[in-house]
Amino acid sequence: MLSSRPYMIRAIHDWITDSGMTPYLLVDADVEGVEVPRQYVDSGKIILNISPQACGNLVLGNEQVRFNARFAGKPMAVVVPVRAVLAIYARENGQGMMFDEGGDGGDGDDTPPRQGSTRPHLKVIK
Repeated sequence: MLSSRPYMIRAIHDWITDSGMTPYLLVDADVEGVEVPRQYVDSGKIILNISPQACGNLVLGNEQVRFNARFAGKPMAVVVPVRAVLAIYARENGQGMMFDEGGDGGDGDDTPPRQGSTRPHLKVIK
């Protein structure tokens, strides 16, 4: 079965933007194929603003998220394999969805949490 991750990314992105909020992606920058400005990577992760105001030519594809953006005034083409997306959430309230790391198709969608464990969740820290 196909991974549900790209479909969920598109749905949550639409929900966030339709709500007038700012969609952010949390990306595992160490995944092969990720093309992001390395100076903004912290602990192997980067947060990207994918709002219409922040990026151009956004493509939320089944294999990659691609867009053009400026970082410190310099234009860059950003490429993020879908399996590298760890979360999509609204900047304003933290609502969104997290995904399992190493998303090679298994998003944990059909795997119940292990007994005694809790599912990951987003938390806004100010």
